Amino acid sequence: MTDVSSLRIFVCTAPIKMNFSFDSLMGLAQTVFDQDPLAGHLFLFLNRKRDRMKILFWDADGFCIWYKRLEVGVFQLPAATGGKQGLELNCSQLHRILSGLDLRNGRRRKRYRRVG
Repeated sequence: MTDVSSLRIFVCTAPIKMNFSFDSLMGLAQTVFDQDPLAGHLFLFLNRKRDRMKILFWDADGFCIWYKRLEVGVFQLPAATGGKQGLELNCSQLHRILSGLDLRNGRRRKRYRRVG
């Protein structure tokens, strides 16, 4: 597995269908971000409700998809400017998004908590 801190991280701000798999996500990586999916970058995609995320990445000898479904809450993304369908994140922003921290103030956003 590659060191995430050295990777470029791209997020598609337009929602996708969660039944998209390797080939469809590779095509989006090329068209939305104008990037080579084999370059080893992370490509993030969310559904319309922003409660599900897929991350496509190349891992030395094959593609991987990491998929997360939130039971409560939504993923917060930075605002896209100029009607762009994609933007680039840094490692800290990705960590905050996945951890449920508000990108503006660092407060914990609404997420599922197991009782007991």
